[in-house]
Amino acid sequence: MHILLIEDDELVARGVTAGLRLHGLTVDWVGTAAAAQAALDSFHFDVCILDLGLPDEDGMALLRRWRTRGQSLPVLVLTARDAVEYRVEGLQAGADDYLLKPFDLDELLARLHALHRRAAGRSVNQVNHGSLSFLASTGEVALEGARIDLSRRELALLRALLQHPQRVLSAERLRDSLYGFEQEVESNAINVHIYHLRRKLGPNIVETVRGQGYRLGAAGW
Repeated sequence: MHILLIEDDELVARGVTAGLRLHGLTVDWVGTAAAAQAALDSFHFDVCILDLGLPDEDGMALLRRWRTRGQSLPVLVLTARDAVEYRVEGLQAGADDYLLKPFDLDELLARLHALHRRAAGRSVNQVNHGSLSFLASTGEVALEGARIDLSRRELALLRALLQHPQRVLSAERLRDSLYGFEQEVESNAINVHIYHLRRKLGPNIVETVRGQGYRLGAAGW
């Protein structure tokens, strides 16, 4: 899952980023509304965490503009504004969820997974794909009942493919899901992760569509 974190408090942002990355999520952090818009124009994200007190524009105004333009990215508002009218205003402006500071990281993580699950049209935490099972909230993967250990990048790759089982995903889209925009990525990085995923989950788990990208295939041997 690729998260866009919009938060101007560096201490909070670094804590959230580190905590979510420990759980296998890809997180890109920006501190202004302008930087958030630039990121959204250039990269694919699965969920956005939005602070309202941004230095260059109120987060509520940014959210309203996104929704007016048809931007359907799931948005979780994370703010210290605890009055009921603020929560109502945020939800009416287009927020999908609202979490108050201070917060528990486990609750934030659970809410992010719930938003991602709903966006993918799922109502349950476990994803089954043939003999493969995947617990979205914990990243636990099992093949034919046996647990399989995946690296953080391999897990992000599998998560992206499982979210769009019928779609062909470009290499650029997969790079967004695995790395975000803060890291330089070697040209063969995606191929390396695909190789390891095939070695662990079966040679056909990732299908190559020549000239277009990759899609989810059959698990196992």
